[in-house]
Amino acid sequence: MSSVAAAAPPAGAGHPGWLDDELRLGRLLIAPAVIYIAALVGFPFVLAIVYSLSDATVGSTSLDYVGLHNFAGIMDDPTFWRSLRNAVVFTLVSQALVVILGKILAMALYRDFRGKWLVRLLILLPWVAPISLGSIGWLWIFDPVYSIINWSARALHIFGPNTWPVWLGQPELAMASIIMVDVWRLLPLATVIILAGLSAIPQDIHDAAQVDGAGFWRHLFMINIPLVMPIMLVALLFGIVFTFTDLIVIYVLTRGGPFDTTQVIASYAFFTGIEGGDLASGAAISLFLFPVLMAVAILFLTVARRAEVA
Repeated sequence: MSSVAAAAPPAGAGHPGWLDDELRLGRLLIAPAVIYIAALVGFPFVLAIVYSLSDATVGSTSLDYVGLHNFAGIMDDPTFWRSLRNAVVFTLVSQALVVILGKILAMALYRDFRGKWLVRLLILLPWVAPISLGSIGWLWIFDPVYSIINWSARALHIFGPNTWPVWLGQPELAMASIIMVDVWRLLPLATVIILAGLSAIPQDIHDAAQVDGAGFWRHLFMINIPLVMPIMLVALLFGIVFTFTDLIVIYVLTRGGPFDTTQVIASYAFFTGIEGGDLASGAAISLFLFPVLMAVAILFLTVARRAEVA
């Protein structure tokens, strides 16, 4: 009888608590993140939909339903289409440069050399520094009078006596300037992500390729790039989202000028809704970001999953 009593389960064992139920514990732990996302993203998104279907303006307390009138007005706005085209060009060119340069830097940092920690620190500084302060610094670099680029090029005899580019005042140079700043800003993130992918490749694969006599280019295109492709696509996805929704670089450097040649969807929505006072149209413009980014996210995550499986 004593052995039966010793083998009996403790009281309450048949009714596990929160800490013993993995499903309930998981929901409890993820609840703060869900609440945070809903408050930070969900509520503004719903509010933007409500505003886009109304005649909301800054300083007005009325909110009348107007249907799709704001969206119809945007479709007839040539500045919107120019902003969309600029956003696509801005994103594609900058992210192509970020991925290529990030891959090169990651491969360079993957090797051991003296002062490696210092180089990593310097590469991470643009990402750690506030983008607004960094953009103000670039505003001085591109200044039409005190530009360090122009003065250095003049001192090195790269620019002639009659050559003095106005980086933010000429349409082509203005777009190139904001692309340069965006690459400077996002390159550290892409480099760290790709470097993590390179570090995850087993050393045995590199040793086997070296034994087989694989050269640099064969090693790069047959081993490094295919094995790092899934994480490179994730880095590219982050870069596209950050760039396509970027506002600070445009706002600080060009404010969409000259002649709306650097105006993008995010900046145009801000200038229309906040500075222009037309909250309804600004919300309608900003909502165009959602389907584009969702389609890009689904595409890249699907391709990354297939690349990882392959």
